[in-house]
Amino acid sequence: MGSRMAQRLLAAGHSVIGYNRTRAKAQALLAAGMEWGDSPRAVAAASEVIFSMVTNTAALEAITGGADGILAGLGAGKIYIDMSTVSPAASRAIARAVEAKGARMLDAPVSGSVITLEEGKLSIMAGGDRPAFEKVLPILQAIGPKVTHVGANGLAVSMKIATNLSLAVQMLAFSEGVLLAEKSGIARETAVEVLLNSVIASPMVKYRGPFVLHMPEDAWFDVNMMQKDLLLALELGRQLDVPLPTTAIANEMLTTARGMGLAEKDFAILFEALARMAGMKHE
Repeated sequence: MGSRMAQRLLAAGHSVIGYNRTRAKAQALLAAGMEWGDSPRAVAAASEVIFSMVTNTAALEAITGGADGILAGLGAGKIYIDMSTVSPAASRAIARAVEAKGARMLDAPVSGSVITLEEGKLSIMAGGDRPAFEKVLPILQAIGPKVTHVGANGLAVSMKIATNLSLAVQMLAFSEGVLLAEKSGIARETAVEVLLNSVIASPMVKYRGPFVLHMPEDAWFDVNMMQKDLLLALELGRQLDVPLPTTAIANEMLTTARGMGLAEKDFAILFEALARMAGMKHE
């Protein structure tokens, strides 16, 4: 996802300097005109607007802290935008450290898939200083056309968590429907076609629902990543006294998938886990 965002920024005419732990994975971007930074600090020092997108809270803390971290390269007037889905509390703590450097931070996670991004339909939510948001809005719109300021630091991450919990819940419900129809005697392909043209076909279900027929070799968003987001949701729910019963059930089904050795598969593999429990084989 991050590499494709960089591609869109380059295509929009922005000068981009980037860093990745594995330089070989950035070769296509370097060939497209991106400059290379030797560390997160180097990228931050050379840039007016700094983006990051990493796997989890620990990874974010790793790239922001330390002698070679983003914080070390920040200065007055710079704007740091983190697009990761992480703990809201951790995001707010980093925002305070950014402000101590005279810079400003936005948490700006996205809603959508690789396909959504490539089609130019990605949705971005942003939390943090409003003037900073207004300043970088044209840059964010080069990544995705729908950009919404949702409030203070950490609230965009909270909004992303509130959004992402529905991905697994919807996928699980869709899988239940397909399996119930199939065990009733309806061909799986027919059940999928009917459901994808029914009122339950959300954008996510439309592009991920077909995975119950043919799983992609490379996961778009694997079981571990999805479960990370559900655990963030459950923790936030516990803190705010918000019951999340369907999220809890979807989380347990992801644990089931992990126990079946399916952790590296796209989280649509929930269908396979459920099918095995129903005594059926996902072909």
